[in-house]
Amino acid sequence: MSPAVAEARDFDLTLPDGRRLRVHEAGDPRGKLVVYHHGTPMSGLLAGAWSIDAYERGIRLVGFDRPGYGGSDRHRGRAISDVAKDVAHLADALGVDRFYTWGMSGGGPHALACAALPGERVFAAASVAGIAPYDADGLDFLHGMGQDNLDEFGAATQSETALRAYLAAQRSELMSASAEGLREALASLLPDVDRVALTGDVAEFLWAAMVEGLGGGYEGWLDDDLAFVSPWGFELSSIGVPVLLVQGQQDLMVPFPHGRWLAGQVGVSTAQLLPDEGHLSLLARVGDVHAWLLDHG
Repeated sequence: MSPAVAEARDFDLTLPDGRRLRVHEAGDPRGKLVVYHHGTPMSGLLAGAWSIDAYERGIRLVGFDRPGYGGSDRHRGRAISDVAKDVAHLADALGVDRFYTWGMSGGGPHALACAALPGERVFAAASVAGIAPYDADGLDFLHGMGQDNLDEFGAATQSETALRAYLAAQRSELMSASAEGLREALASLLPDVDRVALTGDVAEFLWAAMVEGLGGGYEGWLDDDLAFVSPWGFELSSIGVPVLLVQGQQDLMVPFPHGRWLAGQVGVSTAQLLPDEGHLSLLARVGDVHAWLLDHG
């Protein structure tokens, strides 16, 4: 992340079904469109962290709050695949036919859903520390996760009531923390390499984006988790565009086998499986992700 952030531009888009989508635009407003999918729980505000990198590469970097987060209206019962329609409408509103897309962590599956869009709208996509399907054949979904994630997905697979109770408590803890306190709040999910990464500007950006996303409640987080443990609504084998998969072996949020499994399922993919990286440490590689995308369009 750059310590200096160019001015970002925020606006609301009204979707055809009447829902409001909060959009955060950074980088070069005349550049190539790259749509960013934030993690869980977070918001599209984090796109501003890479505004300088995007501007220097000629990228119009656009993030948005997934439904239920921040300034975006909830889409109750949404599947992972539903994001593709929202992003297609967003690109239409921006006057762009084809674009690039990437997502990190919980945003990874949403970027892959856009890559599966019909009509060749996406040039290339990337999933950074992206989660795999809950029912992935041959993958132990929970193995290697830190305790907080084990508790969270345990609640998600138990019932919506159990998940609501868990997320309400977690939201309260996170909202009462601070940028400096994030390392303590996320302690069970941070290997040493991520504890080192979660300082300074990185902590400030993540904290601001998290507060933005959770300010109005936890419904976006709830709907993300329910979508993660349900059918995604598209087949990974249907993706026909170049895909970059980046995964750290030290990751306690989305364990290494998730990236390895995805690499075996997405046909036109480049896998960077990195033994010394974690989850948040990969934020330092976003510039490389942008470069890869532009090289594959």
